[in-house]
Amino acid sequence: MINKLKAFVDTDDKKGLMSNFINLFILQGLNLLLPLVTFSYLVRVIGVEKFGLISFSLALITYFQIVTDYGFNSTATRDISTALDDKEKQKDIFNEVMSTKLFLLIISFIILLIVVFTFEIFRKDIFIYLTTFGSALGQALFPVWFFQGVQKMKYITILNVITKCIFTIAIFIFIKEQKDYYLVPIFSSLGFIIAGMFSLYYIKRDFNLKFELKSFKDILNQLNKGKFIFLSELKISLFTNTNILILGILVGNQAVGYFSSAEKLARAIGGIQIPLSNAIFPHFSKEMLINKKKAIKNILNMTTIGSVFFIILISICFIFATKIILTIYGSEMTSSILLFRILIIIPLASFLDTMFGKQILINLGKDNLYFRVILAATIFNLCINIPVTYFYHEVGTALALMMTQVFIVIGMWYFVRKQIK
Repeated sequence: MINKLKAFVDTDDKKGLMSNFINLFILQGLNLLLPLVTFSYLVRVIGVEKFGLISFSLALITYFQIVTDYGFNSTATRDISTALDDKEKQKDIFNEVMSTKLFLLIISFIILLIVVFTFEIFRKDIFIYLTTFGSALGQALFPVWFFQGVQKMKYITILNVITKCIFTIAIFIFIKEQKDYYLVPIFSSLGFIIAGMFSLYYIKRDFNLKFELKSFKDILNQLNKGKFIFLSELKISLFTNTNILILGILVGNQAVGYFSSAEKLARAIGGIQIPLSNAIFPHFSKEMLINKKKAIKNILNMTTIGSVFFIILISICFIFATKIILTIYGSEMTSSILLFRILIIIPLASFLDTMFGKQILINLGKDNLYFRVILAATIFNLCINIPVTYFYHEVGTALALMMTQVFIVIGMWYFVRKQIK
């Protein structure tokens, strides 16, 4: 795959792109390793039910993370990457996006307060939900989209490595028994917030960009520009996080613990492709402007190679599912083995979804087609999720998610074929 990457990169861009790929590879390796270690530890120390509560609260807060991100990791990255030689335009994009994020963050926190004080299921664990919201704050502060756009991924890697390692170590030091479960969202949120604050410092120091609040008109402009990507990502959340919320409401936190353990592991494996995807996205944003046919051909070549890799990987995971789950989570999580075997399709489906949807459709400016696929998948998921979860509990939730992921891949490929023709 690396040889293919070198083949389509121009000589002038090769060094920067490969550097970004390596940095993102290191970061994703960290994102894969640390959660596996901490999840394994937390399941054993705080138990399945409290782990389920933490996962349930994170599912709720993820909605607000999506709202504050508003698809900027795609749209703003694309805008920055096409304005590398225009510092004034970069400044305008940076301030407009950060102002919009601040506006959305305030609205999100108000909505969270209304939700947790209105419903008993949330009110009884209000501290967990409020502290988990800190991750949304930190993520809003961290302009990943800017670093991706200027293709300087070392900043993201360094900040994330330092903060995540520190707060992962804190989990092992301070969480010793079940009653310490409330510290998990505190440490996690602090990691996000501190990384976000340092990222803004580096942007001011190295890129001479200081945050200036923009007008409400500029904010509305950004909201309008990114609406299709935002709605698409929000609807993706409706068949990932909503599945967890439905499962928790219908069945309970223990079922959420079993399902979340299997799903997080499957998604961690699928996350292997994220460094490549994020590294090549701004490159193809520019390549599409120069030679669409060549860019699409290169993307499809990489898709073929990646698909073979993931088919082999998920086959191995399926065969050794029992060994993998028991080794990582312990004998208490045997109920997650079947769920893991169902959900192991996620790595391949996510890879294909990314290549067809993000790398081709979004880079072609076909955000509306991307949105239509996700909208159809959301309706499909909601139609099947509630009944199968009600009758088959966490197994039903896993089946609904697996079928929805396959649905998305088929939809993305359908529109990609039409664009190629």
